Amino acid sequence: MRIPFIPLFIISCILFSCQESFKETEVSLDSYKIEEGFELEVIAAEPLLEAPVAIDFDAKGRMWVAQMPGYMNDIQGSGEDEPTGSILILEDLDDDGLVDHSKVFMDSLVMPRALAHVYGGLLYAEPPYLWFVDIENDQPVNKVLVDSVYTVEGNPEHQPNGLELNIDNWIYNAKSNFRYRRTAGVWRKEPTTFRGQWGITHDNFGRLYYNDNSRILLGDYVLPNTTIGNKYFAPKSTLDKLLTTDQRVYPVHAASVNRGYAKGVLNADSILVNATAACSPLVYRGGAFTESYDQNVFICIPEGNLVKRALLTFTGDSVIAKQAWQNKEFLTSTDEGFRPVSLKNGPEGSMYIIDMHRGIIGHHAYMSPYLREKVKADKLDTLVNFGRILKVNHRDALADVIPDFDALGAAELVSLLSNKNGWVRDRAQHYLILRELTQATDAIKNVALNSKNKFSRVHALYVLEGWGVLSFDFLVEVMNTDNIEAASHALILSKRFVSEENIDKAVSVFKSILKKNELGLDVYLGSSLGSWLALSEEEVTPIMMEILKRRKLNSTITEAVISGLTGVDTSISSNKAIMDTLKHTEFVNKLVRSLSDKTNEKMNSIYTRKSINEDNRTSGAKMFHQICASCHGANGNGIDGLAPPLMGSEHVKNTERLALIILHGLEGPVHVNGEEYNINLAMPGLIRNETITDKDIADIISYVTNAFSDVPKTLRKERINELRSVKSSTGMEFKEEELKALDK
Repeated sequence: MRIPFIPLFIISCILFSCQESFKETEVSLDSYKIEEGFELEVIAAEPLLEAPVAIDFDAKGRMWVAQMPGYMNDIQGSGEDEPTGSILILEDLDDDGLVDHSKVFMDSLVMPRALAHVYGGLLYAEPPYLWFVDIENDQPVNKVLVDSVYTVEGNPEHQPNGLELNIDNWIYNAKSNFRYRRTAGVWRKEPTTFRGQWGITHDNFGRLYYNDNSRILLGDYVLPNTTIGNKYFAPKSTLDKLLTTDQRVYPVHAASVNRGYAKGVLNADSILVNATAACSPLVYRGGAFTESYDQNVFICIPEGNLVKRALLTFTGDSVIAKQAWQNKEFLTSTDEGFRPVSLKNGPEGSMYIIDMHRGIIGHHAYMSPYLREKVKADKLDTLVNFGRILKVNHRDALADVIPDFDALGAAELVSLLSNKNGWVRDRAQHYLILRELTQATDAIKNVALNSKNKFSRVHALYVLEGWGVLSFDFLVEVMNTDNIEAASHALILSKRFVSEENIDKAVSVFKSILKKNELGLDVYLGSSLGSWLALSEEEVTPIMMEILKRRKLNSTITEAVISGLTGVDTSISSNKAIMDTLKHTEFVNKLVRSLSDKTNEKMNSIYTRKSINEDNRTSGAKMFHQICASCHGANGNGIDGLAPPLMGSEHVKNTERLALIILHGLEGPVHVNGEEYNINLAMPGLIRNETITDKDIADIISYVTNAFSDVPKTLRKERINELRSVKSSTGMEFKEEELKALDK
């Protein structure tokens, strides 16, 4: 029987979804070079996405992307306040490994900064808010405000980001001192260590890593919140540590970088020497590369168009990093549009690179005149409307099947806690908690006590913690195993069970741990003792003293112990036997200092900071464009008949002269770079505007000297306040001769 053509066409479209809508984009990687043994492929590119900055994967392994195409479309950063950002869902409808379809989950967003698939929905940052939405049929529903002061609006370079779900069931951020968690449907926010600038990651144990522009890798020696228990003690030796002093980078071409004119920034071949815009470290935990790559850290260096590799060494009380190679990198390119801004472990063990692919990645508030000229000359400001996701695989790796976590039962999720892929283990832990599959409690306990994968035991512990079914007796069982990692976490969790009922069992297990003489265990044992000291000083003090005496030169142990002494620190310092035995040690010095701060009510700043303030140059840039740009021009080149140029002006280079001009005004004629400007207008000062503060003027100076001179400078707001009383001979606007006389 013959089927008419039109019905056949309709059936075909239904069956094959009219595949002409597939939009796989071919991008050449000829200018990219990756380490031998690895493969690099572009799995998504424009026009499917534009300016991606962060990704995460849902229960089915689909990729979700936060993109902000409004960022640095031109040198002035025009349109960054416009709602052009969005969150996309990327799909591979023909199952060939390449994205061929994207659909909008949310649009009309202003600079969406970060996202995370947690609690069955999506957590995302849109300054100044942190939001959570449930997901139904790939649509957002039940929008909940998690934090109304998550960040400030403005420069994305200085806003909290990351949203890293860690093994301890808390969500951590870079550029922030807060962590988040949802318990019984209620969102919780509490202080934690302030960490890094752009990007955050964790290792298999649960330590956190981050960085800032000029330091490729920072991190914590200890698990989160281990050494901040005492609100009047600010640890210096265990948190926010520089893990390597080697900041060298090895680009393969002379890329355009900010302040390339400064001594030491570029070598004789005009190639970048040290990192200036490092971001988004990633501890690789995918299990699909060779063993030598397990828990290596990969670091984005977007200004050098490369991705760096570093090796970690764990000592028990610290972490040490070193670059994997000298004079080479893991991934390099001569494509100046290649802007790796984020990295992610994938569900199948691959590493994903989020390439913003933009000509300008530095915010206009921080751009030097040197870079502005380079951008114009190289036409980097025309490199917009791009964006790519790249995938890194090892050539010998077998592709893992990506599990659909929504379809897995309790037994299957429990088995995934022992998966080689850390991303899978994290997800399995989270879904066991989310779906409250407590019928698997016995199986989870078995993993915690007996798994051959030492980190699976840690995951199992926090499944039980997430269910709220932990007991002190079970934690003692874990502490008595030979697994240092799980025992360390059990010690931390044991602080929730401090009671008269448990004191004898606690002392017994603590003595057993003490006999093991393991440095890593001593750190977490030391941090746990203070809570028990109040119940039995006679039995617990000797344990504390043994740790402190055998580790008397160890700063990590010292800070761990002092952190745990909240509530008993005064009695410890009053104990003459303790203080005499440990005199001249770091422990005594730091304890006395913390007690002094307690007396003076001087808290660790993480407990007093309520939100992140806008950085001064961004604030200054906003005020400049509101107040000054209409006459001096947004680019500082001046406007004929209105105002002289600021770019390269001697009046900008001298910050006190600049402050006097801003405060009191300036009457012409004015000379800039030897040229006279005799404009028949006087620049009014801001001193009579009571809404303009000394800090505001300091911020304007910070921005102007950065944007329009080769040497960024600042001026203290206290000095600006003093300059308010420095008047001209007329009491009105200054003249140039008077300003020059004051310079002397």
